[in-house]
Amino acid sequence: MATAASLWSCTKQPYYEIPTDENGNVVITGVAKTTSDGITTLDDGFTVTSYLPNAKSGDVMKVELLQLQTPSGGGSQQLLPMAGTQKEITLGSDLTAVVSYTRAEAKLVNAGDYVTVTFSGKTDAATFRVNLKDATAVSNPQYNGKDVDVIRSAGTASFKTTVAPASGAYAGNVVVKKKNGTNEAWQSVGTFSPSDAIPVSGDDFAVGKDTMIYSFVTTQGSYTNEVIKTIVASNPYFFLKKSGTLSTTNDGFNLLTGAAVASTNANAVITLGANLTLSQGAAWATGGKGISFVPSTIATYNLNSVNDAKTEFAAGSPVTSIDPSAGTGVYVFKLVNGGTASDVIYGMLKITKLTPGASAEFEYRIGNLYTHNSVIQ
Repeated sequence: MATAASLWSCTKQPYYEIPTDENGNVVITGVAKTTSDGITTLDDGFTVTSYLPNAKSGDVMKVELLQLQTPSGGGSQQLLPMAGTQKEITLGSDLTAVVSYTRAEAKLVNAGDYVTVTFSGKTDAATFRVNLKDATAVSNPQYNGKDVDVIRSAGTASFKTTVAPASGAYAGNVVVKKKNGTNEAWQSVGTFSPSDAIPVSGDDFAVGKDTMIYSFVTTQGSYTNEVIKTIVASNPYFFLKKSGTLSTTNDGFNLLTGAAVASTNANAVITLGANLTLSQGAAWATGGKGISFVPSTIATYNLNSVNDAKTEFAAGSPVTSIDPSAGTGVYVFKLVNGGTASDVIYGMLKITKLTPGASAEFEYRIGNLYTHNSVIQ
């Protein structure tokens, strides 16, 4: 056994040797690095650059494209060479191969199509996948930079577009159309620059039709990119559900911020009075501001319908002070926070617990316009 061990230790094993140059210096080889700016649906071609550190200056690299194809003999699709895409590139001293293909050569038609670029030579090789990407992106409906549902009677939100061809900055426009249902005719929304806010409103939807299809078209040269967005409008509902407590120690509450304050504070929208009555805050209700209540039901509260709540309010007799122990303990309220239409905020309040002589706990729904999101926290 000792003899066998000695034989093994003396056997030359080339695959463990570290490569050296003619002077015996260790040669540290690298890994090929391949990059590309890519290609989008508004570009005519793409370029791929491959650094091949194990190759030598003067080496000829054979380059071609592979694409998913069905073999001539049948069977499942495979990555196979594309006819007419073979090219030869001679490396310079920088050991870098640069190759370009047109979109037609690569047969890239729709976003999601791709090819694999292969580099092969005597001493090095590399592969790189090039995907055809959409040049145009469209956000969901937004208000003040935040995604929102499209809601009837809530105001106007907007789409944001980004157009980014790989070849450089986009200098064209975005042409927008819409149709209120699959079988309806297209209607023009307008022509916009990519930086423009493109309006979308629930009020644009016809009665009984809750689906709107939007088309966003960008064009560069002979190429056109279309993005389709399908938007479903909701009937009006209260955006937020919050809770609060009024007590003998914290006898004021700001319905807009959800914060407990003193009843004498100018931000106390409602205050706690004798026998746990809830009233509009005297320090807050100045300069045209005020809040009034109309009795409602738990069914209306759970339905969360702005239209139903407003109908109940219009049919009732508003008061500025309520006894939470009376009736159902559920109310529709109208909060006027200023002199403009957007300062009128509807909501609903439900008493959840009364502790005699101590506190009133409640839950409330609030906010029925997009603009309310900037004042309700």
